Amino acid sequence: MKVIIVGAGIIGALTAFHLARRGADVTVIEAGQPAGAASGASFGWINASFFLDRNHFDLRCAAMSAHRRLADTLTSRATLWQGCLSWEDPAGLEAHHDMLKSYGYAVSILGKDEIAALEPAISAPDRAMLMHREGAVDLATLARDALTAATALGAHVIAGVAVTGLLHQQAKVQGVRWSGGTLPADAVVLATGVATQGLLAGVGQSLPMLTRPALIVRSTPVPPVISHILVTQGQEVRQDPTGRILAPTSAAHQSDRADAIDENPEQLADKAIGRVERLLDRSLSWEQVTLAHRPMPQDGLPVVGACTLEGLYVSTMHSGATLAPLVSEIAAKEVLAQALSNEECSLIAPYRPQRFTD
Repeated sequence: MKVIIVGAGIIGALTAFHLARRGADVTVIEAGQPAGAASGASFGWINASFFLDRNHFDLRCAAMSAHRRLADTLTSRATLWQGCLSWEDPAGLEAHHDMLKSYGYAVSILGKDEIAALEPAISAPDRAMLMHREGAVDLATLARDALTAATALGAHVIAGVAVTGLLHQQAKVQGVRWSGGTLPADAVVLATGVATQGLLAGVGQSLPMLTRPALIVRSTPVPPVISHILVTQGQEVRQDPTGRILAPTSAAHQSDRADAIDENPEQLADKAIGRVERLLDRSLSWEQVTLAHRPMPQDGLPVVGACTLEGLYVSTMHSGATLAPLVSEIAAKEVLAQALSNEECSLIAPYRPQRFTD
């Protein structure tokens, strides 16, 4: 079966890997460079502590398990399971903890001395939640590793070529168009992030997307100072294996609903690094700030599944950092008409694209 995947971010890369493992003839087409766009500018926090409803929580928990399962089949050093300390909302901390605990999540409330023992470099808050099993992933590295593994299994990657439309006849997809012609396929997977809306509109399907730009700042490398992901009142922050400190320039990144960035990126990077400096009580300098547009469907929830055209499949969402390993497994099975487990059916049912057209 010939499958074209449009988009080589984390969703497209992992979908290519899982399809290639199952014997599909896979071609990935990317308008820019693989592992760029949103995947190249992600904070990379893997969690289920930020969710919109109980179904969304369950999906994210299953995706965290899929991350660990992925390590059995894909060689990559992109993921670390360092846990997360959060004191973003002191007034709501206990209620948030109690809700997570009632859902069976691995979470504890720690006091000041316990926090200081775990993170001696920071000025410890009076209390924080410790989410024991959360982690972080370098999405660009994981996407590249997945594409390398997929190509070793026979997949092909075409970079620098923009897909401009979909070929279809008699309600069945037949391939894709690009500026130089067409490429045929039995199935097409759209893993195109914010560009998905336009491609679907070309075949008469609605997928309203929100505009959610985000900037991520990276410091120059410093010796190890942070062991966990930290979600503070002023900043989300983590340190990667190279020693770089990563932080969104928005203080409340997960709940950021701004549809535009009105301030100079350099000024925003300076402010974010300043907040981290105060947290760590040390001087830092930043080397890079990167803009990405988070692929956010109108209701904030993932969109995964077959579309109105036979053979056309869509997979777009925020946050791919958490969800990509699970939704790519599901997509590969469905594209190849392989049965999902009862659990997979239940998990993915609320996120079908038909909810925007029914």
